[in-house]
Amino acid sequence: MAQSDFEAAKFNTALIVGAGAGLSASLARSLAKDGVKIALAARSTDDLAPLVNETGARAFACDASKRAEVERLFADLDAAVGAPEIVIYNASFRTRGPFVDLDPDDVEKSLAVTAFGAFLVAREAARRMLPQRRGVILFTGGSASVKGYAQSAPFAMGKFALRGLAQSMARELHPRGIHVAHIVIDGGIKSSRRGEPPDQPGSLIDPDAIAATYLHVIHQPRSAWSSEVELRPWVEKF
Repeated sequence: MAQSDFEAAKFNTALIVGAGAGLSASLARSLAKDGVKIALAARSTDDLAPLVNETGARAFACDASKRAEVERLFADLDAAVGAPEIVIYNASFRTRGPFVDLDPDDVEKSLAVTAFGAFLVAREAARRMLPQRRGVILFTGGSASVKGYAQSAPFAMGKFALRGLAQSMARELHPRGIHVAHIVIDGGIKSSRRGEPPDQPGSLIDPDAIAATYLHVIHQPRSAWSSEVELRPWVEKF
């Protein structure tokens, strides 16, 4: 049955690329509670067993910056669980330092994982979604998507490129039924390894709250699609 312009979108399968602890885990749990079958992709799946057991997800090893591995990932998904209707790109690589001292190999890797990998994954996803004229592709951005910080040029380069990719895809694919959105996470994310300082309550973002926003975007009726959402703690200065 065709989806009406005012009906909340419903999907059955999802792929999270760049899976691990923190935000990816919160996304997986939220999607699982929503009745979605989940596939998790990461360069190494060694640490994903607890999340797989908790959510019923399937884990796949994939270096998202490698074309052959991304193509194999989607072929494996086609055979195992079917093409994902929701794809979330959460992978990135960061290297920092004074601009003149940056290692070109690390800069290349940062661009390859953060931006080129997003292109590879999104291309395979869109190829499968377009015949159905439905699907959601979400990209995880950050403060560096809109502001380049000192000694963080490679990350800004990758995240700016990711945002540009999302904007271009949204303008091309929205009229063809594919919802593309870029989520700007403008703040630190709370985790077991990163707690809020006692004198700065509310200064970090709860990953479960971020996941709730992703789920809201996923379910948006197509009469009111978001193409970009900014998230930050209520005490964040911007």
